[in-house]
Amino acid sequence: MISLTDTQKIGMGLTGFGMFFLFFGMILFFDKALLAIGNVLFVAGLAFVIGLERTFRFFFQKHKMKATGFFLGGVFVVLIGWPLIGMIFEIYGLFLLFRGFFPVVVGFIRRVPVLGSLLNLPGIRSFVDKVGESNNMV
Repeated sequence: MISLTDTQKIGMGLTGFGMFFLFFGMILFFDKALLAIGNVLFVAGLAFVIGLERTFRFFFQKHKMKATGFFLGGVFVVLIGWPLIGMIFEIYGLFLLFRGFFPVVVGFIRRVPVLGSLLNLPGIRSFVDKVGESNNMV
């Protein structure tokens, strides 16, 4: 069992609510108010969970500046009222930020009994193999 501090528990709650608002905002045809609330809660929750300094170091590494620019630019675009364009920027930024984690996630999912067999289906296997092989572990 992992023990969490009270600050990390609050961060997990904020991150969960942020993800809920982001999902609900996309379901409701990119409602800009829900997406804006979700973005703010998600980023605040992330800062609570891993700490302000580590959050800053994660986003503002030299080789991740393009990804951070797209993600934070997408958040800004959502906040000013263009939710569809902002979410496209955010998703692309998140993909660039977390692409180093994809091989680890694919390796883990392949060991899960039911999901691992789904990843070995003919159409899905080639896509997962491309995602799972990463030359640059960030």
